[in-house]
Amino acid sequence: METKNIMIVGVGGQGTLLASKLLGRVLLTRGFDIKVSEVHGMSQRGGSVVTFVRYGSKVYSPIIDKGQADFILSFELLEAARWAEYLAPEGTIITNTQQIDPMPVITGAAAYPELLADKLADLGLRVDAFDALALAEQAGSAKAVNLVLLGRLSKYFDLSEEDWMTAIAESVPEKFLEINRKAFALGAGARS
Repeated sequence: METKNIMIVGVGGQGTLLASKLLGRVLLTRGFDIKVSEVHGMSQRGGSVVTFVRYGSKVYSPIIDKGQADFILSFELLEAARWAEYLAPEGTIITNTQQIDPMPVITGAAAYPELLADKLADLGLRVDAFDALALAEQAGSAKAVNLVLLGRLSKYFDLSEEDWMTAIAESVPEKFLEINRKAFALGAGARS
């Protein structure tokens, strides 16, 4: 199998690292060779967080170059736009429509760009945008956005729900398991 590339992008504290670990776990159980590389940036101060997940028969490097990402899983709209140049021509951006103001917007030095999902689609990019935060809150916790997004991503893969549920059970503390399972299911069933 040729190597597939997934970028997980967001803002510090959104659960992007758990998402990458869970994704890596589910792919590993299916027998794929996996390479994961995390770039934290200023993650503890709300800055950009990027994780590369590459899988296939044999993967030699964890790094994804511009124009190579089969999927960009974005926890926030501006992060989707920031990393869009990494998307492969036939790739898909799956993005939460949530907007988190970066420091220049907070200080008034810049305005948050309007209609970002539409602008990305206007560039000819495949964009699957939906309100993952609302679904996470429906599941019981705003912190479950990562599982909602993984649920949506799962619709693009030929992996069983059982594979995903096992990976969730192995990655999430028992006391949060039911919320995370519900968030995953809501993401998998959501319409854009």
